[in-house]
Amino acid sequence: MAGAPTPHHPTASTQAVTSLVQQLQQARDLAASVLDSVSFSLLNEADAMAVLGTVEDLGRRVDAARVASAADISVRSRRILGHDSLAYKNGASSGTDLITRLALISAREATRRVRLGDNVTPRLAGTSVLPPYYPAVADALTAGDLGVDAAENIVTALDKIAARVAPDDLGTAERALVGAATGAVTEETVGLPGEGFAFPADLVRGIATQWQARLDPDGTAPNEPVAEARSTVGFGLFRDGLYPLRGGVTPELRGIMNGIFDTYLSAHAAPAFPTEEEQARMDSGQLIPGAEAAALSDDRNGGQKRADILRGVFEAATRDAGTPTMGGAAPTVMIHVNQADLAAGRGVGWIDGVDAPVSLKTVKQALCAGGFQEILFGENNEVLTLSTEKRFFNRAQRRAIAARDGGCAITGCTVPAAWCEVHHVIPWYQGGKTDIGNGVLLCWYHHHSIDTSGWEIRMIRGKPEVRAPYCYDPTRIWRPAGAHRAGAGPGSRQARSRQARPTST
Repeated sequence: MAGAPTPHHPTASTQAVTSLVQQLQQARDLAASVLDSVSFSLLNEADAMAVLGTVEDLGRRVDAARVASAADISVRSRRILGHDSLAYKNGASSGTDLITRLALISAREATRRVRLGDNVTPRLAGTSVLPPYYPAVADALTAGDLGVDAAENIVTALDKIAARVAPDDLGTAERALVGAATGAVTEETVGLPGEGFAFPADLVRGIATQWQARLDPDGTAPNEPVAEARSTVGFGLFRDGLYPLRGGVTPELRGIMNGIFDTYLSAHAAPAFPTEEEQARMDSGQLIPGAEAAALSDDRNGGQKRADILRGVFEAATRDAGTPTMGGAAPTVMIHVNQADLAAGRGVGWIDGVDAPVSLKTVKQALCAGGFQEILFGENNEVLTLSTEKRFFNRAQRRAIAARDGGCAITGCTVPAAWCEVHHVIPWYQGGKTDIGNGVLLCWYHHHSIDTSGWEIRMIRGKPEVRAPYCYDPTRIWRPAGAHRAGAGPGSRQARSRQARPTST
């Protein structure tokens, strides 16, 4: 009969695909049934974290399949195929258009998946199948060990230097970055800070940038004279009570500006601008720039604080030829406590200018970071003796510790050295010495929660090691703390030889 459809006889391939789709649908229905039974708000804390981790494990496997499937549809929809293009056959203008219609996602997300998939899926070359451009990323992604965000960060970073770097070096960087993102211990990650610890995707991007700089320093840093010519700052038209600032700065100028900002702006502090007397004490190291108002409420965002800092810097410049000291240090807050109360572990402390008392825990943390002086009073409350400063890391010690640690020593924390305080690993009240071998950089948050957060720190041959709480690292392995970026390059033999190997003791 004319026009009658040709009878369709399922082939073995079609039957296999049908079976695959049915299995995926069954897996989907099973996952939906399990998730529908979960009341997230009723879970205890341990179960809530365990569920989050398990759901992410499942999601990573699904995300890997999404990437591979999108890349496959894109290849089948190439324009060069003409009428044989899968997109053309289905009335779509392109592979991206077809993917958005089938997956109900944005064109941006479809493009993102295809771009990543092109780099981490096997490639067809005639009748041959070539391995992915980034096999280590592909393997970890397919196994569900590596998330799409981290994979994208790795591929994007390495793609920028692939044409100028030897393939072996590129492979070393790829494996090291995958190890950093998944926690896998490889030849490239042995002995590096955080060995065996899985870093979040944002930190992987930063590590990838360091690899770029090590493998291709000329390509990573733009031509400075050209960039310097484009460095500019100006004002826009007055509007809504403000003059907008416009322009751009070089990395060097950004570093100088950050130094000024970091002098006053810390992770927990509102900026306070010094008088001439206070400025002189800062220059001598007797007064630490920071926030005596740490206990006060401050709802300004970071941009508003930087604006206030910039105003204070210019006001100080009009009053004095000198500028604020750039080196950051632990905040100085004058706290008074009775020595007998301190020894007995009871009582409270008092902050100058603040009516409310503070706990002895706060007192001990302040003493750890900023030192103390003993004052002996007579019967009439007269001062009989005043000791010299004790338990205070001086500026030279801070510089040395900052050069060693680079920032907060807690694995994964990105707070820079200028915002950190120096922590006595062995507390001063337990006989701990105030020297470089007993000091470690911690941000304000980790310093003030070190006794309750589950993080532990020890010193091995003058280098800090940290152990994460069980919820972050069930192995409870001691790992070398972070090191300064200017040290030996990632994966170098020098870096591995200088780091203490993790131990489980």
